[in-house]
Amino acid sequence: MNSVVQYTSHDQYAIVSIVNGKANAISHQVIEGLNKSLDIAEKEQKVVILTGQPGIFSAGFDLKVMKESPESAKELVTKGSELSLRMLRFPRPIIVACNGHAIAKGAFLLLSADYRIGVEGDYKVGLNEVQIGMTMHHAGVAIAKSRLSEVYLNRSVSNSEIFEPKAAVQAGFLDLIVSEKELLATAKSIAESFAKLHLKAHAETKLKVRKKHLLKIKKAIAKDLKSNIVINP
Repeated sequence: MNSVVQYTSHDQYAIVSIVNGKANAISHQVIEGLNKSLDIAEKEQKVVILTGQPGIFSAGFDLKVMKESPESAKELVTKGSELSLRMLRFPRPIIVACNGHAIAKGAFLLLSADYRIGVEGDYKVGLNEVQIGMTMHHAGVAIAKSRLSEVYLNRSVSNSEIFEPKAAVQAGFLDLIVSEKELLATAKSIAESFAKLHLKAHAETKLKVRKKHLLKIKKAIAKDLKSNIVINP
């Protein structure tokens, strides 16, 4: 797709890889590459496996862009929220093969997928926005409410609690934990299973199940567009 997002098509699924430096930061270029990848996967009617680099799925938004100005932060966060909304209503299953750390927008991508596989190890998963001084945006709250366990919602969003992989399953960020060497093979196996789903039935049922949350996320994005992203010193 571009230099930071790679797309590889297979018989029943497509592998989309984020490759953007040490932190695998979510930049404008990454979001553009992910959207183009989803365009192709939708046209080819492929299950999507979204993955990162060894040890890191993504540490979140590109901090250089976020710190540039309130306007630049707002633009990037809005594009990220729109990507999550698209993923949540994507007509084919999206599996995340989470290679390791998934922080901030990296964790939100987990919450935007249909099935999430993490790896064993000393890895961190969670929403650290409040910890680093960012008041959580409306869409972030709405996305978190749509997928996180009620017990873990405040711990994750308001308190910025970060979890190791097994606890991340309990919280609702992940569905399964495997060893690093089993990650991609497990994702491929699940993708092949999901490929047997009836395309139209899956797409229509997903929208029914998520209808309430999709509407709330869409309204939350509109709210964020009318306000500034607040990053406290």
